[in-house]
Amino acid sequence: MPLPHGGFDGFPDDSRAEVFVREFLTAVAPANRKNLATKPPLFILRVPGDAAQWEPAAHRVLEALRRSIDDSGRLVPYAHLTAGPDTELLSERAGTCLQVPPHMVPDRFPHFQVVRDLVTYLREHPARWPGARARELREHVCDRQQAERRGLLGRLPASEPPADTIRGWLLRVGWLSFTRGLPRRLWSWWTSGKVMRAWLADLPVAAGGRTLFAVLDQVAAVQAVRLRANPHHDEALRELEELLVRALLEDLRTPPVGGVLPRRRRRTARPVLLVELPPTGAQGARGAERFLRALHRMRDTVAQPGPLVIAVGQPSPGLLAELGGPPESNFTQAGLQLGQKDGPPVLVTFGEAALAGPGLPVGPVAPRTFQLSWRTTTSIVSALAALALLGAGLTVARTLPDPADRSCVGGSRSVAESARPTPVRMTPKAWYDAARKAIDAENERAERFAGQGRTVRTVVAFGSSRPRDETDALFDGTIPELRGIALWQRRLNDEAVSDDSLVPLRVEVRTTGEKFQDADQAARQLVEETRDEDVAGRKDHKKDYKKVVGVLGYAQSRDTTKAALRTLGAAGIPAVGTTATADEMLEGPASLNYWPSTPSNSTEARIEADFAGRENIVAAGGGNQNICSPAKRALVIESSADLYSKSLADKFRAEFPGPTSVFNFDQDGDFRFAPAGSTSVHSAVELANQLCRALRTDPDSVVYWSARARDFTAFINAMDLRGTCVDHDITILGGNDLTNVAMTGELSDKSWLRLYYSAHRMPLTDPRASARTRQFAKEYDHFVQTTTQGDDPWRQDGHSAVSYDAVHMLSQAVDQARLRDPDVKRESVLVALGAGVTFDGATGYVSYDQGSNAPPRDKTLVLLRQVAQQPEAVGACGAYRPDTSSRTTGAPCAR
Repeated sequence: MPLPHGGFDGFPDDSRAEVFVREFLTAVAPANRKNLATKPPLFILRVPGDAAQWEPAAHRVLEALRRSIDDSGRLVPYAHLTAGPDTELLSERAGTCLQVPPHMVPDRFPHFQVVRDLVTYLREHPARWPGARARELREHVCDRQQAERRGLLGRLPASEPPADTIRGWLLRVGWLSFTRGLPRRLWSWWTSGKVMRAWLADLPVAAGGRTLFAVLDQVAAVQAVRLRANPHHDEALRELEELLVRALLEDLRTPPVGGVLPRRRRRTARPVLLVELPPTGAQGARGAERFLRALHRMRDTVAQPGPLVIAVGQPSPGLLAELGGPPESNFTQAGLQLGQKDGPPVLVTFGEAALAGPGLPVGPVAPRTFQLSWRTTTSIVSALAALALLGAGLTVARTLPDPADRSCVGGSRSVAESARPTPVRMTPKAWYDAARKAIDAENERAERFAGQGRTVRTVVAFGSSRPRDETDALFDGTIPELRGIALWQRRLNDEAVSDDSLVPLRVEVRTTGEKFQDADQAARQLVEETRDEDVAGRKDHKKDYKKVVGVLGYAQSRDTTKAALRTLGAAGIPAVGTTATADEMLEGPASLNYWPSTPSNSTEARIEADFAGRENIVAAGGGNQNICSPAKRALVIESSADLYSKSLADKFRAEFPGPTSVFNFDQDGDFRFAPAGSTSVHSAVELANQLCRALRTDPDSVVYWSARARDFTAFINAMDLRGTCVDHDITILGGNDLTNVAMTGELSDKSWLRLYYSAHRMPLTDPRASARTRQFAKEYDHFVQTTTQGDDPWRQDGHSAVSYDAVHMLSQAVDQARLRDPDVKRESVLVALGAGVTFDGATGYVSYDQGSNAPPRDKTLVLLRQVAQQPEAVGACGAYRPDTSSRTTGAPCAR
């Protein structure tokens, strides 16, 4: 075979194409199979040239990718879709050609094969419509499935005997009714219900149809008439293509990875569709574009990841418009999006010079393979499981907790017992200035490194405003967060003295106003500054250390910080979060550049809901205060206009096993997005009265607090002064925002309050605290003692540890980027972050999956019980150490 396009082979060596090639191999067969759960976008690689030039160029690119997944035999499930007749439905060829290597999944296509048989019959017999043909369609599919010996139908008698004898009549009416007719009816009923429930009933084309065959009969009643008059009818072919594509996507879903079920472990690679895309007017162009349009539309209706689709050729302006007008990307951006969550289509254009020169080799993918079929392995595992269950049954009886045990989790003490008489005296302005001064000192050290010829770069830390008084400091984690940044900077500079591979970092602290109100404006200003810094760097290389390689901070999930992350994401600036936990922060362009440092609200809410509904935390009535029970009801306090609060509250309500009541509390009276049936309250006194009435009605309730710490303090004070139910202990379970105030001693006189809340660092008083956590705490104590005066209220707080680990993560990515890119561009830092970062941190084990912007895998979340100034850990979920995980920790972590 002659070499394509100028005699050169391999993937065209365009600018940063090696990033795309590397990420392509990782996306198809990732080392961590959990990364197969991402849904990569549609990729269109455009080749230049006229009608005579495009085909060899497209062939070269497609062949380079195909050979990496077919090395003398299929390495992964794939289909190479070359141009064919315009009336061909490419989805039909895709499903037929997606052959799977031995012992891998998917090894069956039940949705696609059934719909394909129905669509084929419709196209081959358009003259049978109009008319009711649902039964005819059902019989045809049963015959096709039986002829190809699929499943149960393949084991049934193939034909009926003639009924011209008494024996034949008895066989047909009696025996075969049960051995052939009834199984076929049951199969068609089961198949129809499965397809309808899974996806077809949700599509507009179903139009109220009650069975699969009735829906396809409705489709045929219209489309068969069109195809009979014109086999090229665009609308008819489009609707049939969409049905086939949607059925195929359902079959290409990714089974959950892990566990003991052998078939769940057989998806080790992502299915791939390589599509040749001819220019407008060329044969096959209409068919290829129709397939891509259908794929784009149907992907929005399916939750499963589906295949990786790469189209190579010359898309028409009409196709690009229907795909949403994707902007031009380079290969670095395209490579990053190979491993990201679902996003808009990606368009990349090859340069003429790249197509005219030698190409990059694309090595073969290396997914895990299997020697035995999953059925054989299932039989072996089933036998072993039976033996294991027998042994487990004997053990469970000995390990089940005593059902009579009603002792309270974390003890019966309130926050007031053994408390200091007065709260910690704070000097927030001095403490803030001391932390900033420490960062400035480390910046000067970094600049001295730059003066010695070392590579130094800058990161920007976005925080809220400098606290004005003690009240500001109570409700904001800015001070401990800045301390954590300064501590990592100091350690990095100390180690950089002897380790030339490290890149010292300057940290520019920028404030964004109260409650991060100016966060988006500050992000836009940073984007403008970075656009010209490369030009400025060429004029004066001594100022290279001022080049910004990333962003830190955004300690709160708010609409303003979410908008700021979208702005930074659109500009390709890497961002590492600290304690912002809302899942919604990763939406939009932020999914390309933002890495959270803490577990998301969905994880936190699940753990807290299990904790509240299954553990003894609600004090029982009577004199014995050490008798508790799980919460039977949750009284949820949220601020619906606050992104963090609404996100956490909604997810907790969805996970809590019992009924919930919602109180929408906002002292500013902003009740936007209030959930249906909620009670809106703007006064802390009124909230205390409402809650007391609810607690008298349902005394076995837990108060779940998702609103901010400032509102929490107002409510607690109102409850203490005017509450009519504080004669009985009240249990409050809150999110991580309460750590801002819980440890300051402000609650030390509330003898009726039993407070549980989440945090991101293990207390030092807990024997499970790791050596790394203890080392960080020692550094933190020394820092506070040498830079400030007075007691520190945040010694056990997690804000400083989280920011310490966040800078560590970004620093490690910068070090890795420099190994491949001496200029340490932001694009290189994004690639390094996307490749995964792992280390043992102050908050526990930190491990980011390759190609994922999700929080660190199984990141530690600690549940604390507050007693005076001393928090006690009552639960620790996640991989706090590399050898632990939530799956082995037990309730409330493992689910």
